[in-house]
Amino acid sequence: MDSDTLDITLLGKEYRVACKPQDREGLLEAVAFVDAKLAEAGARTSASGEKIALMTALNIAHEYLASQRSGGFDMPALKRRIGLMNARLDGVLAHQDKLF
Repeated sequence: MDSDTLDITLLGKEYRVACKPQDREGLLEAVAFVDAKLAEAGARTSASGEKIALMTALNIAHEYLASQRSGGFDMPALKRRIGLMNARLDGVLAHQDKLF
């Protein structure tokens, strides 16, 4: 395996996929997610192979689109809130340092 590929396993089958080193961790998370969804679909149905892959892809797409329609996840707003919390904590901790 060279630095721009990654060996993965889905439903017990191994695949080699293109992957930049900086994307490795995220791709491994995606592989674990998809493999779990494939196993879940396989446990619910008697489907296998291409059919189970298509059913799983449709289920993931449906979940994603439903999330987007309901507002999705607002990362910029979350980062702003975390920044505000950090500023408040810094202020409280600075005040505590003056007490001792």
